[in-house]
Amino acid sequence: MTETAVTTAVSGPRAGPWLSFGLRRLGRFAVSVWVLVTMAFLMIQLIPGDPVRAALGLTAPVELVNARRAALGLDHPLWQQYLDYLGGLVRGDFGTSMLSGVPVSQVIGDRLPATLELAVPAFVVVIVVAIPLGLLFAMLTRGGRRRGSELAFTSTTVLLAAIPEFLVAVALVAFFAVRLGWFPVAGSEGTTSLVLPVIALALGPASVLSRIVRVETLSVLGNDFIRTARAKRLPARLVYARHALPNALTATLTLGGMMLTGMVAGTVLVENVFAWPGLGSTIAQSILQKDYPLVQGIVLVYGVGVLLVNLLVDVLLAVLDPRSTIREG
Repeated sequence: MTETAVTTAVSGPRAGPWLSFGLRRLGRFAVSVWVLVTMAFLMIQLIPGDPVRAALGLTAPVELVNARRAALGLDHPLWQQYLDYLGGLVRGDFGTSMLSGVPVSQVIGDRLPATLELAVPAFVVVIVVAIPLGLLFAMLTRGGRRRGSELAFTSTTVLLAAIPEFLVAVALVAFFAVRLGWFPVAGSEGTTSLVLPVIALALGPASVLSRIVRVETLSVLGNDFIRTARAKRLPARLVYARHALPNALTATLTLGGMMLTGMVAGTVLVENVFAWPGLGSTIAQSILQKDYPLVQGIVLVYGVGVLLVNLLVDVLLAVLDPRSTIREG
């Protein structure tokens, strides 16, 4: 057997499951995006009455209403509107605002950086705080030890996770911004403006994720391979870092990924409390103003963001546990 044949024989079985896994995940992602796009398109079609008239008001001249309908392509047959909508999305055209006439893609491009400026640090805070905290309390309370610490940790995280983001945001503003004057009340005025909204957005998810990490770590610590590692007198840091944490993260990512997608909805509430100039405050204003194309575009951005998070979680799970790519095949 030649060297090339040997290499193919060795690498083929390994590459096969990963290729199949990647194709399945990309296929699911593509179908999910198509369903999301179709639902966003039908959003305007299912609105009772004339959405253009609703957006411009009952007193708007008929000529203006007709001109705006023609500009939006709403005077075309439904199938043509759908094909035009799909073609526009491929070109990066999300439509035009009913009220301002500004391209939706331009509005999203202006506001998306502000939302990412808020969401990315909040996501980092959740990961940096929740995983070490959950691991620490798993170590402290292993084997039923330190019941007081376990009760305090569980009670505190349950309480913090149960408080809605907007109530946390209001409380932070009232105490740290209004009463103490340590941070700006609202708006985007530099790094200090990020502190309160990031805390409001990250506090609940970090509480939930830290509990998940603790429970999964305790479950892993009871397995035979952990006892074997301890019997070999490996240092505790190696037992936790090399054996316990990777196995705990496999189950943690599954639940944590679904939970972190909830942060997308949380940005809408938090941005409105802090008057943050991002997509969250923009979509709230657009709903009130009945600017449906703008709502459509922002819903698509949020939806694709959730799908990308789920795809990333699936890939990370496969990296941590390559056997899952074979089991699914």
